[in-house]
Amino acid sequence: MFKFLKEKIVSWAKKISKDKSQETEPEEKPKKKEKKKKDISVPMKFDVAKQKYEPDLDKLKEIEQDIAEKKPEKEEKEGFFSRLKSKISKVKITEKEFNSYSEDLQMLLLENNVALEVAEKIIAALREMIVGKELLKKEIEQYIRDSLRDILEEILIEPFDITAKITGKITENPSNPYVILFVGINGTGKTTTIAKMADYLKKKNLSCVIAAADTFRAASIEQLKKHGEALGIPVIAHQYGADPASVGFDAISYAKKNHINVVLIDTAGRMHTAKNLMKEIEKISRVCHPDLKLFIGESITGNDSIEQAKTFDSSIGIDGIILTKADVDEKGGAALSVGFVTKKPILFLGTGQSYSALEPFDKRKFTEKLGL
Repeated sequence: MFKFLKEKIVSWAKKISKDKSQETEPEEKPKKKEKKKKDISVPMKFDVAKQKYEPDLDKLKEIEQDIAEKKPEKEEKEGFFSRLKSKISKVKITEKEFNSYSEDLQMLLLENNVALEVAEKIIAALREMIVGKELLKKEIEQYIRDSLRDILEEILIEPFDITAKITGKITENPSNPYVILFVGINGTGKTTTIAKMADYLKKKNLSCVIAAADTFRAASIEQLKKHGEALGIPVIAHQYGADPASVGFDAISYAKKNHINVVLIDTAGRMHTAKNLMKEIEKISRVCHPDLKLFIGESITGNDSIEQAKTFDSSIGIDGIILTKADVDEKGGAALSVGFVTKKPILFLGTGQSYSALEPFDKRKFTEKLGL
């Protein structure tokens, strides 16, 4: 995911270190020839009694004291140069430097299906965190990586626990099931995702019934019934062409009568640009009063998923997102962008064809897959 992001950060950090080294490190000057140390001649004085010259011990002590007093000054100078060297090993990234590198980073984000407004937010937040920050050269790469990870995790909406919401409602009112409406366009894997959700909830000891409210697509009802048989979950269906809202209503009535915890309502896939079909999904929502409305989109479609989610959200007010085909998504930008644009959390990722291939979304796991 986010192809070349890790390599870009490594390259960026190395370039900054190299440029700063050329700016701050002075050229090595040729060494001066060492001056020969002058021998200190021992002071002598004439001893009148002995009629000869002998070492002047008092004078010698004065010389030794002078030498001792000059040493701290030398040590102080050495300490100053040590601190100066330490200061040179630290660098600050200027606004101009950041702008030159951020253009590449923004292009990389856009190429990986990150929406423009999200890419701009990431760049702005990163600028604020690193421009003018004093760093050791060896810390630059890790600091940029950590900063980017924190920014992405802040952008992603924190997912809620769907089982906790269901349990909360049925504990308060056991006679009313928790109703989940699934919406999305054709071909995103919506029906298969509903079967995965039924299996997920069954493993959480929550009973389910599925409403086959896609009464338009050929073989959609048979497909759901096949999943129901495999999972041991009842499927409520009418004939093709029936009113989808009535199918959902009947499934809710069945759940109340049989004390079933959750109703999962499938709907016909519809293009988000088809106004008449969007009105129909609004009718289903009005009739069935779902507790949760989930948008199902493909992670590999990038910005198309973002536009679809926005349209469904404006029509019925979605509560969460499930992205399918995350196991074949090499970019990851849709997962980052769709939640930010709609301000709704990604709850699950579809990661394969089996019923168990429905993974609760985790922000930290997501950023780790990006190499952060």
